[in-house]
Amino acid sequence: MASVKREKYAKEDIRLAKIAKAMEHPARIAILRQIASMNTCCFNDISKELPVADSTVSQHLTELKSAGLIRGNYKPPKIIYSIGFEEWKRAKKLLKEFMKIQIVKSINDL
Repeated sequence: MASVKREKYAKEDIRLAKIAKAMEHPARIAILRQIASMNTCCFNDISKELPVADSTVSQHLTELKSAGLIRGNYKPPKIIYSIGFEEWKRAKKLLKEFMKIQIVKSINDL
């Protein structure tokens, strides 16, 4: 039943919600900033900059990878992380379009 209801949403809205969920934690924002500033980096580069356990860093990386915002390429013995450029561009476009929504002023703002 949930899948039937989900189909009623625009594909762009579903994608934007997935992106927003992936970016919901400040640690994930910090990870994205770090990877973007370094072009590529490994787990140790990321984990030493965050005030959370390594297992938590792994969970955050998994969420960002699931949303396509980052990629992980296995180069033994490390995984090298980079920004998922195609999804990053799509996310940027979706967020930009969403922020163009005109909001009706509430009666309290008049």
